[in-house]
Amino acid sequence: MFSSLALAYYLIINIAAFIIYGYDKFSAKRGGWRTPESVLLGLSLLGGAFGGLLAMLLFRHKTRHTVFWIVNLAGCAVHLYLIVFLL
Repeated sequence: MFSSLALAYYLIINIAAFIIYGYDKFSAKRGGWRTPESVLLGLSLLGGAFGGLLAMLLFRHKTRHTVFWIVNLAGCAVHLYLIVFLL
């Protein structure tokens, strides 16, 4: 039960991170309202690192910011460990 809830959480948070990163890229191109960097990084830290990293690569968004690479890659490693060894 717990593992299925945890996997559902990871799925939802990664989809959300992917969509929000993509929306921020869209807003950046259009000169619209931007998502704060703290929100993007927070989503990655809370489990959405896979979605954040995929969005960075697909949308070419925030790829020049070292902190985004560090947070997303480290987040992927930590969350992969949690998924494999604790669930």
